[in-house]
Amino acid sequence: MDTASTITLGDGTRIRYRLDGPEDAPVLVLSNSIATTLEMWDRNIVDLARRFRVLRYDTRGHGLSDAPSGAYSIERLGRDVLELLDALGFEKAHFCGISLGGLIGQWLGIHVPGRIDRLVLANTSAYLGPAPQWDARITSALGAQDLTATAEMFLGNWFPERLLADEATAAPFRDTILRMRPEGLAGCLAAVRDADMRRTISLIQAPTLVIIGDHDTVCLPEHGTFIAGAIPHAQSLAMPVTHLSNVEDPAGFVDAVSRFLDVSTVVTSS
Repeated sequence: MDTASTITLGDGTRIRYRLDGPEDAPVLVLSNSIATTLEMWDRNIVDLARRFRVLRYDTRGHGLSDAPSGAYSIERLGRDVLELLDALGFEKAHFCGISLGGLIGQWLGIHVPGRIDRLVLANTSAYLGPAPQWDARITSALGAQDLTATAEMFLGNWFPERLLADEATAAPFRDTILRMRPEGLAGCLAAVRDADMRRTISLIQAPTLVIIGDHDTVCLPEHGTFIAGAIPHAQSLAMPVTHLSNVEDPAGFVDAVSRFLDVSTVVTSS
């Protein structure tokens, strides 16, 4: 497997990325949930890299990518992906995003349809307003002495009790949040706050799979149902999971994604 590297974007921001899998395989971009790093895909990468050239990256503000101060936007985060693809010479790719990554995937599908082959939108929403709740979280992140309370809030939203009690699962995610730079978290919270693609996702033409968590309390099941109904010919698949479906059910997630990206098969809608 390849090692992680970085590129510097046009605005001077460095983005950490990693490539795995055969160089001649179809490219699959994996985009993270907020407050996680490219390691969130560790339980999936071995299986996915057998069939795809997998590109995963630390979203701006996260991990070993830079965290410039100020509000980010979904457009900016989407253009980060485009610059990364350009730098690596990838004209077109499949894209799979969870939560914030799913918002980025929607923007890409709407605005640069020629760059996206097939699109997987997992545990995400077209709109997560209203704004005041996000303003409060931004203020809290920037003003707190540490991100301990923020970490526990995220973990409680992401995992069922059995995984919260499993330190082998929960501890790495907690540690990632505690190491985050508040400016990076606040920047991405602003991007979520300002994103509203409810009227524009109908423009997405890429074949799309929407993965819905039956027990998701962040991006509710009805959010996924709305997306699947708005995008022409989209398929939906409900999984008995909370928010980080790829962590809670790695085998089921990889199977669903792999079958959808294989054009010779069709995922059964739920």
